[in-house]
Amino acid sequence: MSNDVKNLIQSGRTALGIELGSTRIKAVLIGEDYQSIASGSHDWENSYVNQIWTYSLEDIWKGVQDSYRKMAEDVKARYGVSLQTIGAIGFSGMMHGYMAFDKSGELLVPFRTWRNNITGQASKVLSDSFTFHIPQRWSIAHLYQAVLNGEEHVGRIDFLTTLAGYIHWKLTGRKVLGVGEASGMFPIDMHTKSYNAGMVESFNGLVASKGFTWKLEDILPQVLVAGEQAGALTEEGARLLDMTGELTAGIPFCPPEGDAGTGMVATNSVAQRTGNVSAGTSVFAMVVLEKDLSRPYEEIDLVTTPAGSPVAMAHSNNCSSDLNAWVGLFDEFAKVMGLSANPDMLYGTLYNLALQGDPDGGGLLAYCYLSGEHMTHFEEGRPLFTRTPGSNFNLANFMRVHLFTAMGALKIGMDLLLKQEAVKLDEILGHGGLFKTPVVGQKLMAGALDVPVSVMETAGEGGAWGIALLASYMNGKAEQETLDAFLSQKVFAGQAVSTIQPDPKDVEGFEVFMQRYIKGLAIERAAVEHLNESTIHRKEA
Repeated sequence: MSNDVKNLIQSGRTALGIELGSTRIKAVLIGEDYQSIASGSHDWENSYVNQIWTYSLEDIWKGVQDSYRKMAEDVKARYGVSLQTIGAIGFSGMMHGYMAFDKSGELLVPFRTWRNNITGQASKVLSDSFTFHIPQRWSIAHLYQAVLNGEEHVGRIDFLTTLAGYIHWKLTGRKVLGVGEASGMFPIDMHTKSYNAGMVESFNGLVASKGFTWKLEDILPQVLVAGEQAGALTEEGARLLDMTGELTAGIPFCPPEGDAGTGMVATNSVAQRTGNVSAGTSVFAMVVLEKDLSRPYEEIDLVTTPAGSPVAMAHSNNCSSDLNAWVGLFDEFAKVMGLSANPDMLYGTLYNLALQGDPDGGGLLAYCYLSGEHMTHFEEGRPLFTRTPGSNFNLANFMRVHLFTAMGALKIGMDLLLKQEAVKLDEILGHGGLFKTPVVGQKLMAGALDVPVSVMETAGEGGAWGIALLASYMNGKAEQETLDAFLSQKVFAGQAVSTIQPDPKDVEGFEVFMQRYIKGLAIERAAVEHLNESTIHRKEA
C-alpha cells in the first residue's frame, strides 16, 4: 500500500488543499481515492491592532509555509520520497474582509478580517441601494465604509480581494476567485455566475462624485466556478510556497474558495434541501435553497455554493472561543491540584457533563461575545456569565449553558429560515471543533435547530480536505459532471454517517433558554457600555 501511495506522489496523481482558518492553517494532500495521505498544520491567532482585528502578511506567509513544510515532511516520513510535484492545488480561507492593494502590489492598509463590525453605515446604505442585504463583514461594505470615512488610500486601490484570493494571486499571478468566495465580496447574479451587473452600476453611481480613477469592476477579482482552471504555480510562487525549493512550477490551481464553500464540499452539502453547520471560532449554517426568500433579511446572507447555486447563510461571529477559555480555566485548576488531563479527555468529560444538565440549563445565562455580534446588533462584545440566586448552579448546567450560548445567535438566524420562510431541510451536517467530542455538540445542535444533525467520519478533515476535493474535481472533471454528482457518486459513496434526531426535551429546553437569552441582551449591552479596558486596568501613578 505504501508503495502504491509512493507512486501516486511521485507521478503527481494527488491534490493539495490548504485552508487558512481563524486559529489554524491546515494542509491536506489527497490521493486518487480522495482520502488524506499526508497533512500538516500551523496554529495562529488574529491580533487586535488600532481597534482592527487583523493578521499580518508576515504571519500569513509564515503560516502557509509552515503548514506546507509539515505536510511535505509528513510525506517524506511516511513514504520516503520528497514532494516535487502535485496534480492540483487549491487554497481556501476565511471569507469576506478587506485586502486592498495598489498598482505595485503593496497592501494599502492592514488586512481587515471578517471579525470587524465597523461598517454599519456602509452596510445600511448599500443594503438600501441594492435592495439586498449586505452584511458588515462583506468586502464591499468595508470598501464603501472606507469611502465614507474619507480614507486616503481608497483612490489608490488597484485590486481588492480576500485572504484566499491574495494567496492565489501571489502563487499564480491570477486575480480570480471561486464564485462561493466571490459571493462574500459582492452579490452574485445566479444566472451569469458573476457579480450582479445592476448592483455594480449602482455602486459606481454612489461613488461617482469622488473622482476615483477606478470603477468597481476594474478592481474586483474575476469570478470562476468549480471545475474551471484558475492558473498554475509560477516559479516565484513555487519558491514562496516551498522554502526548500523542491516543488516544481506549472501545477494547476482550482479557483480559491471561502471556508463556507469548502465546508459545503467537505460535508456533501451542495444539493437542494441539504445544509451544513460549521462550528468553531465562529459558527455558520449554510442551507441550499429550492427558491428565493420572500424578502431580504438583515440576519441572513445570500451566497452561493462553489458551483454557483443559491445558499442562505446564517452566520454568528462568536462560538467556541469563550467556551475554550473556560475549559482552559478548568485545565489550569486541575494542574494546580496536581492532576493532568489531555485535551480530548478534558473536553470529553466536560462536554458530556452538559448532557446531564437541566434541559434549559438550569436558569443560567451566558454570552460568548468575544467580539461584536451582528446577529444581535453588537459592534463589540463582552464574554459574560450570570445567574439568579435561585438558579440551579452546578457544573453540568454551567457546561450546558455555555454550549447553548455558542449556538444562540445562530438560532436566531435559523429560525427566520426554518420557521418564517418555511425552508425545508432533510438534515444538516455538522463539522468543526464543536463536534469533535462525539454526540454532545451534535445532540445539542439538533435540539437547537429542531433538525436531524449528521456527522460523517470525515468531519474532522474540514475545509482543507474540501478545497483539496475541489482541486481534484477540476483536475479530473468529466464533461458535464456536476459537483453534486462528483461528490455523491465518487467521494461520499458508502460513507459512514452518524445521525441524531432532535430530542423533544432538548428542543423545548433550548426554546426556554432562548427566551432568557433574548431578554438578557440588555445585560450584555450594559457590559459593553460600562466595562472596557480602562475600567479594569488601573493606570500606574
